[in-house]
Amino acid sequence: MLSGISQPGFLLLDNSLGPIASNQEAIKILTYPNTPERVKRIDIFLADKIRTGLASRHPSNGFDFVREFKSGRRRYFCRSFRVETNNKSMPLLTALLLERSCSGMMAVAQLGQEFELTQREKETVELLVQGLTSKEIANRMNISPNTVKAFLRIVMVKMGVSTRSGILGKVIGPGG
Repeated sequence: MLSGISQPGFLLLDNSLGPIASNQEAIKILTYPNTPERVKRIDIFLADKIRTGLASRHPSNGFDFVREFKSGRRRYFCRSFRVETNNKSMPLLTALLLERSCSGMMAVAQLGQEFELTQREKETVELLVQGLTSKEIANRMNISPNTVKAFLRIVMVKMGVSTRSGILGKVIGPGG
């Protein structure tokens, strides 16, 4: 593992949002500022933390999970996935992936709406925020570097800026 790069946290939850399985990184993220050793009943602690900090109840469609949250001074991005099983007592489970977040990921989504960016334009900006070059973005998106440059030019026009740094300034903003 590379130092300074955090691994994603992973949790598998039952229908009551109780953890069935998790990796050490998820436990570290969710127990902070405590250490996992100082938490007496880790399963109860995690279930409570998930219910109160990551999930909100919506009557029409079950639970919604927040997209971004803080653990200490770090920001994390939470993605939830429904998992179908062959187990009749638990036909559906929820998997959570907790990844270190760039401070601008929520801003990209908000700016995407504000400036009417297409999905591919938003994806390009997200990769730009991660510090990738046009060639690296092209490889990730499976498109040519010229197409990346075209997406970025369109984004610049929509945002009213003239440079890649101008895009980043809009994403990160004065508080970033």
